[in-house]
Amino acid sequence: MADGLPSPPGTAEDAGRFVSGSILRHVLVMSATGSVGLMAIFVVDLLSLLYVSRLGDPKLTAAVGLASVVQFFATAVNIGLMIAAGALVAKAVGARDRDLARRLASSAMALGVLVAGLLSAVMLPFAKPLLGLIGAQGETLRVADLFLTITLPSNALLALGMLFTGLLRALGEAGRAMWVTLAGALVTAFLDPLLIFVAGLGVEGAAISVCVARVTFVAVGWMGLRRHGMMRRPRPGEVVADAPAMAAIAGPAVATNLAPSVASAFLTHLFAGYGPDAIAAAAVIDRLTPVVFGGLFALSGAVGPILAQNWGAARFDRMGVTLGACVRTTLVYTAVVWLLLALLRGPLAGLFGLTGLAEDLFRFFCLVGGAMWFFNGLLFIGNAAFNNLGFPLRSTLLNWGRATLGTVPPAYIGSALYGPKGIVAGMGLGSLVFGVAGLLLARRTVARLSERAAGPGLGPKGERPGEGSTGIVTGELAFLPGAGHDTRKG
Repeated sequence: MADGLPSPPGTAEDAGRFVSGSILRHVLVMSATGSVGLMAIFVVDLLSLLYVSRLGDPKLTAAVGLASVVQFFATAVNIGLMIAAGALVAKAVGARDRDLARRLASSAMALGVLVAGLLSAVMLPFAKPLLGLIGAQGETLRVADLFLTITLPSNALLALGMLFTGLLRALGEAGRAMWVTLAGALVTAFLDPLLIFVAGLGVEGAAISVCVARVTFVAVGWMGLRRHGMMRRPRPGEVVADAPAMAAIAGPAVATNLAPSVASAFLTHLFAGYGPDAIAAAAVIDRLTPVVFGGLFALSGAVGPILAQNWGAARFDRMGVTLGACVRTTLVYTAVVWLLLALLRGPLAGLFGLTGLAEDLFRFFCLVGGAMWFFNGLLFIGNAAFNNLGFPLRSTLLNWGRATLGTVPPAYIGSALYGPKGIVAGMGLGSLVFGVAGLLLARRTVARLSERAAGPGLGPKGERPGEGSTGIVTGELAFLPGAGHDTRKG
């Protein structure tokens, strides 16, 4: 067999497709399809910013960028719920419990819509004060608030669409997960210019297009899960019983994903001190990097289900190999993107209409951003391992460490010494330190789980923990979803 690792007994359908076959192939296929699907989410935002920049007013470009900084707080919660649902469902699939996987998926969808809807209702009244805190003023503040007023109510749709992608990846359906978000990006590419320019709606048109794209996410994801037999009506008792297991992973994962939002808000505040041009450059960088480095986000999304399924099947040998394959993939991918950014920095600046200080700052990022994002990629791999192997607090601590100690002091010092370029350089220093730490700790986590499985009272090495039990067990917390219920009933 590829990778020199024997297949476990039983069919791949029973145990999940990632517990056998070439690990590198699984990583590449999941990452490639995930890149297309995940980058489609970011392309939706990037296209909106690109079309708005064509209106020729840097204040409008800055407004959309600032609105996205605030909106990402809600998106971070959605990401946490997606991670929790994917981790629990993938482990249940790896343990050959399809009934539990179906139940957890339905509970996750109900909880996701409820939490996202409540969060939007809470955030809307405070949108303008939040925008003011990160540097929005005058016309920029008015337009950014309008953008959020239109897009925030559709956050529940975004949450459901993201849950669909996470659940499909947990099942190994990388292609269908890709089409959920890719369809939304295609709708945006067609609708944005019609609403912004033809209908003359400007920024309002861009916001409406975002909402329509989210409806598309839900429609395509719903069809994908129905074909896989994973859709059933949530049962209130099961949703309540499953909530603690979801919260055990989603809570730390949300805190983990809020860290970049806080760091981004702080950095935007620093850039705001250099005027609208610096804010516009920062907005373009924030929108462009998730697209060009989207493969790294997709890689972290790919490694999670692979690790979780093999953990459920007690294939610790494959888990260590998976981490190594991810590091090699990160290195090659980042090197290629870095080279392209350096070569195309001039045309890209012109595409978004950046001039003067904005152009200088953007060009500088293109020259140094590749190194920064390689170490970000290592941290993403570590985060995915912790979130899917029962140690989500570790990813929380690392991300908040990077967002505070790894961002605030070096960015302040860099700004004082070298202006806005120093802010970018300071960001890179924190990425280096915490990226290396995240990878080393992830390797240690896999080794620790293997040692536990071989220890007394936990069964012999290689035993399948999923047989005879529906418990979702983590390294820091153990939950039995639906304690007191027969979790094998549909």
